[in-house]
Amino acid sequence: MAVADLTRCVHRVPGQDNLRKRSRARFRFYGGFTLIELLVVIAIIAILAGILFPIFISAQENGRRAKCLSNLKQLSTAWLAYADDNGGRACPAFYFSEDGTRMYSWDFTGDYSTTPTIYRLGLLGPYTKSGAINNCPSFKSDGWGRPYTGYAYNSSYIGGDPSNEPPCLVEPCALGVIVRASATVVFADGGYGRDPVKAQNYLRAPSDNSKFSAGTAHFRHNGAACVAYVDGHVAAKTTKYLCDARRSPECGALSEDDSAYDLK
Repeated sequence: MAVADLTRCVHRVPGQDNLRKRSRARFRFYGGFTLIELLVVIAIIAILAGILFPIFISAQENGRRAKCLSNLKQLSTAWLAYADDNGGRACPAFYFSEDGTRMYSWDFTGDYSTTPTIYRLGLLGPYTKSGAINNCPSFKSDGWGRPYTGYAYNSSYIGGDPSNEPPCLVEPCALGVIVRASATVVFADGGYGRDPVKAQNYLRAPSDNSKFSAGTAHFRHNGAACVAYVDGHVAAKTTKYLCDARRSPECGALSEDDSAYDLK
């Protein structure tokens, strides 16, 4: 018998055509999402992103805050080593050479007799061996030409400032006269102003009226400022004092008075 005759003799199973039609119909039905289903999926993804993104950002900032605290711990260790090598006296905040062409600061040395200015490690450089730890990982701003910004040194009572007036100190203090080493600030996240916050290297006490507004702590880590104390411990502080909400909403003092800065 010819192949054509065999093909004509094949009988279809009853209902087979209907089964194939239903299968094709189901395949067409589940072949893709409807517009409503796509919109629902997009809405769910948007909601999850809205929930998870702030958590992710917060986790990133917590990591940077941990790095910041580590930097400050290293700075305070270097500061204590400097005092040990200098008769128990704190590192100066800054001073100038006799001819005024060089500035020696706790974090950098600037030679202004050249163009451009040559910057090197500062007075704590022999102990830190690196300028990188003077940079807060959460802070990028104008450094007024200074190479290392982000942290500020207590220049009202610890490092001194030749232009200070009583009760603030002109010369660096002796560590032995500090009464509350665990409550006296040495270094902190520093900044002032807004949009953006400006960099500054010298932390000022509230009573230092002429300099305080440009010498505040910067609460940059999810509302916290990282602080290093005389005894060597570090902490993230969230209580902001004397904040000018209009001119400098992210910055403020670490105490209502000079108690977090002075030697008492």
